[in-house]
Amino acid sequence: MKIVIKVGTSTLAHSTGRINIRRIEQLVKVLSDIKNSGQEIILVSSGAIGMGVGKLSLKERPQDMPTKQAASAVGQCELMYTYDKLFTEYNHIVAQILLTATDVEDEKRRLRVENTLERLLSLHVLPVINENDTVATEEISVGDNDTLSAIVANCAKADMLVILSDIDGLYTADPHKDKNASLISVVEEITPEIESLAGGSGSSLGTGGMATKLKAAKLVTKNGIDMVIANGSDPDILYDILDGQFKGTLFKGRKQ
Repeated sequence: MKIVIKVGTSTLAHSTGRINIRRIEQLVKVLSDIKNSGQEIILVSSGAIGMGVGKLSLKERPQDMPTKQAASAVGQCELMYTYDKLFTEYNHIVAQILLTATDVEDEKRRLRVENTLERLLSLHVLPVINENDTVATEEISVGDNDTLSAIVANCAKADMLVILSDIDGLYTADPHKDKNASLISVVEEITPEIESLAGGSGSSLGTGGMATKLKAAKLVTKNGIDMVIANGSDPDILYDILDGQFKGTLFKGRKQ
C-alpha cells in the first residue's frame, strides 16, 4: 500500500513556531514502524516558514515575500535536519523534494517528478516533500500543502492520502463556534452542500483550512484515491487509520 501523509504546521510546531519535539519524535517513530511493515510512505511536510519564524524570533508569520522566503530558507534546514536525524535512528533514509506549481503543471517536469518518486520508493527511501517557498512566487506557487499533497498523491498513484491537522475532520458546522456540530465520518461524494461546510484558513503559522482540504479531496477522489482528515495531535492515530478504526473523516475515492 502506498500512502501519502501530509502534516501541517500546527501538528509539527508549537504556537511559537518552534518544533514540538515530542510530537515530531512520535510521528517519525510511527511512520518508521508503518514503513517497517511494508507500506510505502511519502511525507508532505509543512512547517518550514513556521520554524523559520521561531528560529529567527519573529513575532508573527511574515506578510512580505522576501521575509517569508528568508524564513522558509532558515526553517527548511531545521526541518530536514530534524527528519534526517530522527529517521536515521530507525534506519530509514529520507530525501528532500521541493516543488513549485511549474514542476507539476508542465508535463515533462511532472513526469520527472513521478519518475523520481518511483525510483526513491524502489530504493526504500522516504521522500519528504514541501513547496519550494524560498523561490516560489504567487505566479508559480501551489499555495498550500493540502493541495500539494493531493498533487503528490496523484503523481505517485497512491492508494490513500492522509491529512493530519489540528481538527478531527469535517463537521456539519464550525465546532469552535457551534457546540452542536457533529463530525461527518464518511463522505461518499463531494457535493456543493459538503463544500459549503468549509470555513476559513487554519492556524496563524500555517496557510491551510478546511477549504483547501476539500479541494485536495476533490483532486484525489476523482482518481480513485481515498483521503482521510484526522487530528495529528497523537500520531498513533495513523495505526487506527490503516486499521479502518479512527475518529476522522474518510472521503471515498471514486474512479470517474
